[in-house]
Amino acid sequence: MGKKLLITEKPSVAMEFAKALKITTNRKNGYLESNEWIITWCVGHLVTMSYPDKYDEKLKFWRLDTLPFIPDEWKYEIIPNVQNQFNIVQSLMQREDIDEIYNAGDSGREGEYIQRLVFMMAKPNSNAKMKRVWIDSQTEEEIVRGIKEAKDLSEYDSLSDSAYLRAKEDYLIGINFSRLLSIIYGRNLASKINEERASISVGRVMTCVLGMIVSREREIRNFVKTKYYKILGEFGDENSSFTAEWKATEKSQWFESPKLYNESGFKKEEDAKQFISSLAGKKAVITELKKSKQKENAPLLFNLAEIQNQCTKMFKIKPDETLEIIQNLYEKKLVTYPRTDARVLSTAVAKEIKKNLNGIAKGYKDEEVQGYIKKMVDEKYSTNLVKTKYVNDSKITDHYAIIPTGQGYENYNGLPELQKQVYKLITKRFLAIFYPPAQYQKIQVTIEIEHGENENKKIETFSTSGKVCLEQGFLEILKPIDKTNKSTKNEQNVDNDEQNEEEKNTKQADLEILKKLKKGQEIGINNFEIKEAETSPPTRYNSGSIILAMENAGKLIEEEELREQIKGAGIGTSATRAEIIKKLEKIKYIEINSKTQIITPSNKGEIIYDIVHSSMPDMLNPKLTASWEKGLDMVAKKEIEPKVFMQKLENYIHSKFDRLVVKM
Repeated sequence: MGKKLLITEKPSVAMEFAKALKITTNRKNGYLESNEWIITWCVGHLVTMSYPDKYDEKLKFWRLDTLPFIPDEWKYEIIPNVQNQFNIVQSLMQREDIDEIYNAGDSGREGEYIQRLVFMMAKPNSNAKMKRVWIDSQTEEEIVRGIKEAKDLSEYDSLSDSAYLRAKEDYLIGINFSRLLSIIYGRNLASKINEERASISVGRVMTCVLGMIVSREREIRNFVKTKYYKILGEFGDENSSFTAEWKATEKSQWFESPKLYNESGFKKEEDAKQFISSLAGKKAVITELKKSKQKENAPLLFNLAEIQNQCTKMFKIKPDETLEIIQNLYEKKLVTYPRTDARVLSTAVAKEIKKNLNGIAKGYKDEEVQGYIKKMVDEKYSTNLVKTKYVNDSKITDHYAIIPTGQGYENYNGLPELQKQVYKLITKRFLAIFYPPAQYQKIQVTIEIEHGENENKKIETFSTSGKVCLEQGFLEILKPIDKTNKSTKNEQNVDNDEQNEEEKNTKQADLEILKKLKKGQEIGINNFEIKEAETSPPTRYNSGSIILAMENAGKLIEEEELREQIKGAGIGTSATRAEIIKKLEKIKYIEINSKTQIITPSNKGEIIYDIVHSSMPDMLNPKLTASWEKGLDMVAKKEIEPKVFMQKLENYIHSKFDRLVVKM
């Protein structure tokens, strides 16, 4: 009986597989071997695409007559500094005593690509069965399950096709358009940045992200603050009063008046004063009083983009640092697979979720977290998630959300403090989904004041609302209220996060006062006040919010039909977004403030933006990039043939060259 060969993405992962398979044999040069198994590893990428000059030495020089470069047959090569490990992997794959070869690379599109390149170059034993291990965490039971349930490698061929096409697309767009724009505009760029020579770097995703950052910066730069004047009324009596805000409804004398900046404010202060004068001596009546109870459920679980954004906010770290931390937590068996777009769990995982909870209860020695688990047990909170919004098989592609495994605590104490904090963040978000919803009481009050006579009678409307948290529910975990202060004031803590714009702009009234009001009641007018307001510019991206913007880039597309068509396709993938930001900073197209993580474009970045905008503006538009991403997804799902995608890509490149070269 022959042996089984298993290939992981890196040595540390290979060691976890060896533990799970109970292989204790001494490590050899680049692999482990027992009676049944051989385990070896890549060290990230072992194989890469060849540069154009490997096809023809003349292509080393950037010349217009050699473009566009689109090879008929693609060339690949071993990366020189990992040639030794490739040779080891290749020799093992070609051994005649190998019956089965397991691809145990990272369980995602890019992980598939790394391994398939090796398989392609190594030319393994043709008699060996090829299998794919796909796992969601690196716990021993998950590794054993992944090996036991490994499918035939061919079942992942469409994912492999998509991975190859992604790489070819990035290569062709990057090389062809970087060379073309550098030839046309390089001298102009060099003179503007005071350098002897300069090249222009263009990328399918990178250029689009640069476009988002520069566009936002220019919106801010060109923004002109506009002052306007709002009207606030103080109603009640000397002992008990509240503030409400005026809006021009259809009944108002000022409805759609050119003197208004918007429905809640005047352009000029004198008009606001005139309005107040017109209400002198009038009666105010409560015409509407709505009392309601509201429930708010815990947010969905973390995917990579969400936790990258959260860590930037809380810890002021870059997305690639967050990914590195969670990757380490994953390799230490503490959390599930990090490079995921899903924020929900699968039905299968939800049915077994008590294992994760029991593991946390037994192993995670954190007093705060243990308190939350004790309350779950004492209050008998349900752990049946299957019919909740947190479980949805249709919203999972490769992996479910990032959650704690409830294992790996033997590795916890050795973690740096920041990694412990990130782990706690993931754990608290996970535990929150088992807690009941937060409950609020909300009161909305509408006050009307009549003025004018007969057919000229008009009604001015003021409104306010109060909202108080009655039951904290999941907020006990995600937004703890100071438990040392049990006063009424604390119990009436107003939650601002869910308020709409109207409520944000309205002074929150005391709920106790609003509770005593009655519909139809005439109420005293104590005072009217003019409040100066001004419009606000959009905010700059930070290194976390740009990741979320990339994930949700489809929402930036104006055409509704296309937006729906590419729904769910952002720009880049969870595995690559952080690297894109890192590269833009490295080539000095953007700058990231190390303390605030705020992103601004550099002068060079803005010049590049202008060059691309004048020559091929669709490269800056999320529409193009997201539609390519959707195409790759369709290839992975076998909805279109790879050759169809490739033909569209080649047509796009040729059409762009035809137009740009004619313009020269």
